[in-house]
Amino acid sequence: MVPSELLSRLRLPVVAAPMFLASGPDLVVAASKAGVIGSFPTPNCRTAAELDAWLTRIGADLGGGPDAPPWALNLITHSTNARLSEDLELVAKHRPPIVITALGSPRPVSDIVHGYGGIVLADVVSLGLARKAADAGADGLVCVSSGAGGHTGHLSPLAFIAAVRDFFNGIVCVGGGVSTGAGIAGAVAAGADLVYVGTRFLASSECIADEGHKRMVVESGIDDLVVSAAVTGTAASWLKPSLAAAGIDPTDAATIQRDYSSDASNIRRWKDTWAAGQGLETIRAIESTAEIVDRLADEYDAAWERADRLRLVHVDQR
Repeated sequence: MVPSELLSRLRLPVVAAPMFLASGPDLVVAASKAGVIGSFPTPNCRTAAELDAWLTRIGADLGGGPDAPPWALNLITHSTNARLSEDLELVAKHRPPIVITALGSPRPVSDIVHGYGGIVLADVVSLGLARKAADAGADGLVCVSSGAGGHTGHLSPLAFIAAVRDFFNGIVCVGGGVSTGAGIAGAVAAGADLVYVGTRFLASSECIADEGHKRMVVESGIDDLVVSAAVTGTAASWLKPSLAAAGIDPTDAATIQRDYSSDASNIRRWKDTWAAGQGLETIRAIESTAEIVDRLADEYDAAWERADRLRLVHVDQR
């Protein structure tokens, strides 16, 4: 599958971003059927057998072939992921159309995914990592920017897109605080091909996140977020009330070691510490994924109509 073919299958240029302990098969299938790219991270499955079952189900529900809705699997390629080799075997078996690597190089997956005609995207948070991922064979770069939920970035999304476009001709995806159709249109106008939307889908009925997490997303705003490395050793955007309830001091980043494995003790660490991005300010209710995508599509069209009107005004003035 070439990038133009991927983009032509979508109703909106959106990836329902892979969210730890939040994205599951129901959300992947619902998002892809609604016309965006559903995705989930492999650590959401405790075992390789569970991952095998999830991939089997998603493949059965979405089908294959040139007209099938695209979906994505997110792989942690950091050295602490002891299950990476097993996960790669399942990638070769199930052939997800898109594989997104995170917290490590895309090199371990590139040959396998390209071997069956899939696309490799790589999460990056800096220009240095973007260049390394491109050199390692990534077909696209996910520019995780300031405002993103979970493991977040520090760069402005507009600046990040422009800098990456200066040296990279592949797919550019950007994430960071986007939860409206207008935000999606703005990112596309700035040069992105795809846009990560995560927090908006946290408040979906198909999301497997704790119901308390969903309610907190609806009830919270930007001022209820804090960026801290105190939970995983890597800077992430957290809901302050959840950290307080878990007894975590977000100013004490030295107490937690990096660990991105899927074993039970690590997942338990995350269970009551809830992440979100800056897009939560516009989320008003828990809705179905189909309803969310419908609203995003309406907002997206309205944003382009507004942009066209403004462009014509400025053309007339010239």
